[in-house]
Amino acid sequence: MISICVAVVASLSFLSYIIIQYYNRPDYSLEVDAMREDQSLFINSRIILTNVGKQPITNVFVDYGMKNETILTINPGEKIALSPPEGSNLNLVKITANNGINITAGYRTPIKMPGMMGS
Repeated sequence: MISICVAVVASLSFLSYIIIQYYNRPDYSLEVDAMREDQSLFINSRIILTNVGKQPITNVFVDYGMKNETILTINPGEKIALSPPEGSNLNLVKITANNGINITAGYRTPIKMPGMMGS
């Protein structure tokens, strides 16, 4: 009987944590992960955009420097992977969208491990 009560209390605590986290999220929020990996013969780069808000984000404008692209909609929880076109600035990427989203992100580089490609 005690284990059932403990399980119920734990379940209710977890459920209330999830509900509180959901309602504390902003309506419009975008997470940007820009990565640049320098290899010996080439540079591998990618950008992942994740809508971490509760509402769809529209008219997302991605400025790579000399080139750009537009994404019409990113739904809540959706992730979009982008490959910067050749000749792009691989230092900074600027993202703007409706509802006041304006983000400038620097590219991060992963840690090189011995024996891994590019190390």
